[in-house]
Amino acid sequence: MATKTPQAKPALTRKKLIDLLNEDLSREFQAIIAYVNYSQVLKGAAYMNIADELAVHAAEELAHAIILANQIDYLGGMPTTVPKPVKTSEKAEDMLRFDLDNENETIRNYRRRVKQCDELGEFATAEQIRQILLQEQDHQIALATALGIDVPNVGIAD
Repeated sequence: MATKTPQAKPALTRKKLIDLLNEDLSREFQAIIAYVNYSQVLKGAAYMNIADELAVHAAEELAHAIILANQIDYLGGMPTTVPKPVKTSEKAEDMLRFDLDNENETIRNYRRRVKQCDELGEFATAEQIRQILLQEQDHQIALATALGIDVPNVGIAD
């Protein structure tokens, strides 16, 4: 009986990395839109502080988008202009949960992206993403705190 050998993952290419970075850029655009929207529509004394913080997060996400677009261009790609869809709700807690879910996904992806950049020898891009990751983790902490929950351990995206 023949045994099957596990197939190796296809090698990561520069083109694939550009595609993945464009996915990340789309997610940053999504975050900008969500944070701008939510920072203005969150109502009530319980949400005043986090609403102000979300406006700051929007500016930080814009800076992340610029960094990613720069790295995509440097690698020979064309930065996307299309955001991921933005979820909305009339409930403040839902909005914060949407943001937290997005931050969790972003953190997982950026942790993976650092490894992928290192594999390709794109150490400067990996370093840029590490810096972005620090702020994304701060956003995650702020959102979890506002929701009154523990900060999730999100691991690394496969």
